[in-house]
Amino acid sequence: MNEPTTLRTILRTAVRGRVWLPGDPGFDAARRPWNLAVEQPVAAVVEAADADDVAALVRYAGPAGLGVATQPNGHGASGRTEGTVLLRTTRLDGLDIDPAARRARIGAGVRSGQVQAAAAPHGLTGLPGSSPVVSVAGVALGGGLSWFGRAYGWVADSVTAFDVVDADGRARHVTADGDPDLFWALRGGGGDFAVVTGLELALRPAPRLFGGRTLWAAGHAAEVMDAYRRITAEAPDGLTVWLDLLHFPGAEPMVAVDATYLGDEAEARALLAPLTRLPAPLSDSMREMEVSELGGITAEPTDPGPGLSRAELLTVLDDTAAKTLLADPMAPLLSVQIRHLGGAFTQPSDSPHGPLTEPYALYMFGVPTDPAAARAVADRQRAFAEALPVSGRKPLSFLNPSETVADAFTAETLTRLRAVKRRYDPRGMFRSDFPVEG
Repeated sequence: MNEPTTLRTILRTAVRGRVWLPGDPGFDAARRPWNLAVEQPVAAVVEAADADDVAALVRYAGPAGLGVATQPNGHGASGRTEGTVLLRTTRLDGLDIDPAARRARIGAGVRSGQVQAAAAPHGLTGLPGSSPVVSVAGVALGGGLSWFGRAYGWVADSVTAFDVVDADGRARHVTADGDPDLFWALRGGGGDFAVVTGLELALRPAPRLFGGRTLWAAGHAAEVMDAYRRITAEAPDGLTVWLDLLHFPGAEPMVAVDATYLGDEAEARALLAPLTRLPAPLSDSMREMEVSELGGITAEPTDPGPGLSRAELLTVLDDTAAKTLLADPMAPLLSVQIRHLGGAFTQPSDSPHGPLTEPYALYMFGVPTDPAAARAVADRQRAFAEALPVSGRKPLSFLNPSETVADAFTAETLTRLRAVKRRYDPRGMFRSDFPVEG
């Protein structure tokens, strides 16, 4: 049944969307994940035309002996896709904003920036992260760290319903009342339980927003770090501040502070006052802004590229940790980012992650230009992790391909997730980036 001609006939009979098989023009481009350093072997790629197409694919994939791995655009891919049909949900792009109910109905292919653009005219916001091009569904399935998480918790905490296709190819509307275990697992446990075709998200008020980036030469990193620690020690939940150590090819090292504040400019500038006492910055984009402009703060790439990342959660950012981060050049890393957490992240959450009690997240990134560079990047990341006060736990959406769900969840949570997997996908058809049985 896996012979290419037979598979081609099955898939092109089953679905109305586009199909690519090995040897087809465009197959290699269609199967690539966002991170081009990850090799993603698949038996075929299907771009579903709609939710009915997803259901048809699932009904035909099982008898063909194939799994289904779902990706809108491939963020967070781990390469664990052997023997699967890679399902692209990009065309599931419906988006409806109900400003009175403060709710959005979002197709699985809708990107974060699209929700922000649609919600902004109503003084509302989703819970966007640093990149406007990631899918909202993918973020929610991974739990979701956003700019406004200190005020509202995990992105998954704001999901009120999922539309899915189950392992039998049936459409289901999943809520806390109707399918409490599946609803719980989908709110941050990954995509191992069903194919999400859409979701409902509670929107939050954002009538005023201040934010931006201030950038200094790396020679001021110690002073910037000290100001950052003072600001975050007293920050209200509406203020989120990140610190970035940056060293891009062909440029001098730099240090940046990125911030957002759900409030007016005067309040924000008062809270960020320690930054004004630092040496003159190289640039400063802090200003009142629309929620649709959030993606421009860190200006992350909007096209795929290769990278090696590692994340950790810091139990403290004390004098010793601060000195460790600044003691040696960060090369060959391009960026070392510290995100302030706390606030609503520490509150009870009916999700697999539960409360996030560590006060800071550390995210390290480098580019593997060749095998030697890849080893050097990984070694530098490991050195930082071993020298800093880390908890050993990390968010699912921050895992890299060398890690597993055991790095994100407690043993108790994994036991419950595996029970949900056995109940809703007993044949193991669905393959997420980080399978709960992996």
